[in-house]
Amino acid sequence: MDPVRNPYAPGAGQRPPELAGREKQIDAFDVVLERISRGRPERSVMLTGLRGVGKTVLLNKLRSAAIARKWGTGKIEARPGQDLRRPLSSALHMAVREVAPAHRDPERVERFLGVLKSFALRATADKSMRERWQPGIDVPAVKGRADSGDIEIDLVELLLDAAELARDVGVGIAVFIDEMQDLAPDDVSAICGACHELSQDGAPLIVVGAGLPHLPAVLSASRSYSERLFAYHRIDRLDRESADRALTVPAEWEDVEFEQDALDALYAAADGYPYFVQAYGKVVWDQAAASPITTDDVRVASPLAEDELAVGFFGSRYERATPAEREYMRAMADVAGDDGQVATALIAKELDRKPASLSPARDGLIKKGLIYSAERGAIGFTVPHFGRYLRAQAD
Repeated sequence: MDPVRNPYAPGAGQRPPELAGREKQIDAFDVVLERISRGRPERSVMLTGLRGVGKTVLLNKLRSAAIARKWGTGKIEARPGQDLRRPLSSALHMAVREVAPAHRDPERVERFLGVLKSFALRATADKSMRERWQPGIDVPAVKGRADSGDIEIDLVELLLDAAELARDVGVGIAVFIDEMQDLAPDDVSAICGACHELSQDGAPLIVVGAGLPHLPAVLSASRSYSERLFAYHRIDRLDRESADRALTVPAEWEDVEFEQDALDALYAAADGYPYFVQAYGKVVWDQAAASPITTDDVRVASPLAEDELAVGFFGSRYERATPAEREYMRAMADVAGDDGQVATALIAKELDRKPASLSPARDGLIKKGLIYSAERGAIGFTVPHFGRYLRAQAD
């Protein structure tokens, strides 16, 4: 079939043509937006799940819902070792620029931008002039607000001021944070504290975060009340109906059909993971001679899809690990079975090593985002089917 008409999109954060199986989260967020618009208190939102389940796609979809309601929005992607002030300043600057044209008091808007500039400049206060960074806000900095240097104090003041600006216009502000588990502990604590203050004040500003399965543990380690502070949504594999819809609806737009046996084979191969659904769908489309797509088409295309995943999805991650980390992951794959969480003590037993001697490898893999620890003494792969990939490499 014509590869130019291929509708499937297996890309990092790339929205699939049919966003199936996420209606519950989208509807819940619409309720959050509506309640806040009516002045009712609501919690900020956290999306958690493995890589490849579509957290970033859903995060972008929720942002679009906020934009449709004329909210101010900004988005950042957290990175290990990154100072929160810089990206957050840029995100809030973008959000306020969306709200400002409707505000009746330009001086009030300008004052907030001055506060935002002071907050941003604290990120460079201890650096040399050669390294100093300017936030691109063309107003004088306002001293004495959100510029103490204590991120917890400054963030509360900044977000409360931003919320008041939005309240003047009758809308809200939503800050979207992807890869939230990579924020520094002090920044996580500051965000939790700020969200607590915003909630108590009934302020029209929320944080929408997305991260790996251990994000709730990261937040809980920062503030004991975090489990009551956020509305958590676990993003998992698609059920059978949703996975089929993700394949058949885009195909119908191109007057292409799937045989039922072909859908059965594709669900078995992709296991409902959205990224895999798109990856297999794309390769099967390119290999199929004509509609309807058959189980033979899936059989021929599956090895090609697996080869692409082995290089781009699995292999690129495996190559980032050191030899010691690879040894640890291979032992983990042997013990974990079907990619569930596994006790670190069992991995040490498999390698015939003392647990303490394996801590550097384990910590290195966590920092690289290849494994996660949602509970003490247990770890899991951040990528679905990664254990299966490692076992296949050893065969």
